[in-house]
Amino acid sequence: MRLSPARVLVVAVPLVLAAGIALGSVALSPAAVWQGLTNGASAHALIVRELRLPRVLLAFLVGGSLGVSGAVLQALVRNPLADPYLLGLSGGAGLGAVIAIALDAGTAWAVPASAFAGALAAVALVYRLAVVSGRRLDPRVLLLAGVVVGAFAAAVMSAVIVLSDAPRLRNAFLWLLGGFSAASWSALAIFAAYAAVPVLVMARSGRALDLLALGDETAHHLGADPERTKRLVYVAASLLTAASVATCGIIGFVGLVVPHAMRRLGSPLHRALLPASFLGGGAFLVAADTIARTVLRPVELPVGVVTALVGVPLFALLLRKSVS
Repeated sequence: MRLSPARVLVVAVPLVLAAGIALGSVALSPAAVWQGLTNGASAHALIVRELRLPRVLLAFLVGGSLGVSGAVLQALVRNPLADPYLLGLSGGAGLGAVIAIALDAGTAWAVPASAFAGALAAVALVYRLAVVSGRRLDPRVLLLAGVVVGAFAAAVMSAVIVLSDAPRLRNAFLWLLGGFSAASWSALAIFAAYAAVPVLVMARSGRALDLLALGDETAHHLGADPERTKRLVYVAASLLTAASVATCGIIGFVGLVVPHAMRRLGSPLHRALLPASFLGGGAFLVAADTIARTVLRPVELPVGVVTALVGVPLFALLLRKSVS
């Protein structure tokens, strides 16, 4: 008997968010958390309102964005092993960020802006390579183009890192492994405003994605426009992933594991899968960030390390159950 993802998430999401606010280098009781939220003059208001609350909300939005992007890209390329970084985005974003770090960019927004620009360049290049005769977007070519662009960007990025001095080398590796230490209300507001349109576009494409699974010709006869749907979801998922990487670095396995888990728990139809992937991805990344802040406190682990350590065995378990 399958559990309803809605029931699981209704319980899990509030609990994970509450744990993310309460736990950290300084553990807070539920009463202290409530006091910090409601009383600006309390001793815990600064920790709760200015440090943990924006960080938890930003991690939730980024995780949800990666989860829903992974779900639509898996439908687009018809490959359950696809994730938001398969199409060269992580390589382009990483290259942009590493170049900014190596050049010792002076402003706080220089690295995110460079990462976003690198991701957009990778998106444009992959799309140009994947569009074949008749301006048709071929998912098979899309995968190959993403692998080629990602490999090229990774090679250039490695060369830049090797030529950098030790402090910048460390900063580059920390950024590449992902984290939310720079989270703030302004970063949260910018990301939320940016993510709203791509998420809405993908949510409205649920029925069209279900029809694409039947084949382009069948989808066309049933009222969908396959090429328009492919372009829309590719651009929306790519832009959303680019913004996520620019905000917190490269955090893997969220967009791969979460859609698989949601399919196992409930319906594979995208009308239900996309919101479940958003909520599940958000909860997963908040939980990973909480573990990263607490397991070796006061030292903070990169979030990407935690998602990999949790995501690899979880994905192996899901894969084993799906073929058994």
